[in-house]
Amino acid sequence: MSDQTPSAPPTTPPADEHRRIEAAAAAEGETQSGFVRFMSSPFGRNLGLVIALLVLCAVGVATAGDRFASTDNMLTILRLASSIGVVAIGMTFVIIGGGIDLSVGAIVALSSVWATTLATQTMAEDTHWLIMVFVACAVGVGCGLVNGILIAYGRMAPFIATLAMFAAARGLAEIISEKRTQIIDVRGLVDFINGDFLGVPVLVWIFAVVSAIGWVLLNRTTFGRRTIAVGGNATAARLAGIAVKRHTVLLYVVLGLACGIAAIMLAARTTTGSATHGQLWELDAIAAVVIGGTLLTGGRGTIVGTVIGVLIFNTLTNVFTLNNLDSSTQAVAKGAIIVIAVFLQQRVAVRGSDST
Repeated sequence: MSDQTPSAPPTTPPADEHRRIEAAAAAEGETQSGFVRFMSSPFGRNLGLVIALLVLCAVGVATAGDRFASTDNMLTILRLASSIGVVAIGMTFVIIGGGIDLSVGAIVALSSVWATTLATQTMAEDTHWLIMVFVACAVGVGCGLVNGILIAYGRMAPFIATLAMFAAARGLAEIISEKRTQIIDVRGLVDFINGDFLGVPVLVWIFAVVSAIGWVLLNRTTFGRRTIAVGGNATAARLAGIAVKRHTVLLYVVLGLACGIAAIMLAARTTTGSATHGQLWELDAIAAVVIGGTLLTGGRGTIVGTVIGVLIFNTLTNVFTLNNLDSSTQAVAKGAIIVIAVFLQQRVAVRGSDST
């Protein structure tokens, strides 16, 4: 009987096992790319924001109890979110269009001061308080127009142009008011803005109406499509026949109008016009827009996300206030949230590009 060395087992899997491995890898890749696509979609991003807001509300209930969960407190959060929310809606259009505006707080201050001067209030008492609304909006539009012209036709960087407006508008507000707080004597404006409609503050209704108009403008009009195109690729938009410079000016005018509306809301709520109004609003507005999923590089964003971002920030502030945490701690928390939001945006964007 001859000795035979048994043959070694095959080192390579059979063909059917190869196919199973490849199929499993392909299925895993499709699952990952599907998840990335879902999270990159507006619905996926907004769902994540809603979950974050609900978690924040749960923390508020756990730490502050009925003080947080009461109807009055919920309305307080919405009321305080309304003014900065209107500014954030306008900021969403500018950032989607590839720009930025650091002057919104100063424009709000200047608009509130100009609308509450003695001359303006005298005219309002002689005619109607809508004169004050018109003046505030006109000042905001004028500032936005200057910003837009400097950026689009003067070829100035948005950061520099709006930083100059930040200083100039705040300084002009101090000159007009002589660094004094101007009291509103036109009770019609104060009573209307601070009133309720169907049990909901008018301030909240204004925010809701502005948000709805912003959503329609961005998602259902040519203006919105052009905004996304300009922010995504200005050169391609120009070659496609879009007047990029004119559209850029319009974006800053829209933001200026939003600042004017917010100024009259803030002035009526506080019954004052002051050069100190709107301090750091530019940071809060940009933060809310970024939290809402709008890319700082432009070309993508949602109004719904911005609204939820505003609510997240104001809910966070409310929770901190009810728990007697100082403003410094709030600032640190807000900064951390901004960093996390931008980091997640970058990660999702990179994975989305890798999966295509």
